[in-house]
Amino acid sequence: MHEFTAPPDRQSPTSPDLQAVEPVDSAAAARILVVEDDFLIATDMESALTEAGFEVAVAGSAEQALAIAASDRPSLVVMDIRLSGALDGIDAALELFRRYGLRSVFATAHSDPAAQARAAPAQPLGWLVKPYTSASLVAVVRTALRLS
Repeated sequence: MHEFTAPPDRQSPTSPDLQAVEPVDSAAAARILVVEDDFLIATDMESALTEAGFEVAVAGSAEQALAIAASDRPSLVVMDIRLSGALDGIDAALELFRRYGLRSVFATAHSDPAAQARAAPAQPLGWLVKPYTSASLVAVVRTALRLS
């Protein structure tokens, strides 16, 4: 489990599409909780969001996400649906919304109408369908933060 960390002072090499992403004001950086159980995808998401100026924590399961949200109070969650553990991402998003009013952007390959209907009570701020670019992830997060 990663704690929220301040954005690094230097740029690290990642996807070329990040070059077009403008960093946010670090003084007003939002805290983003990424919930993704695939280590490589989670690492890419964390890098893209950190380089864009956000504070990022990563959880690999719904249970970890609930624990991080309880202690760190993120501004927004970027949630995968298929997760390891007893709860899936929709269960986690519903619980995060119920407990903390915390809203999610779903970043998943599973955005069918049934999943969207099941997630609707969590009032998601968006759906990002895999595969997606780092730039589109950052853009969706920025849009969601303006809506929340």
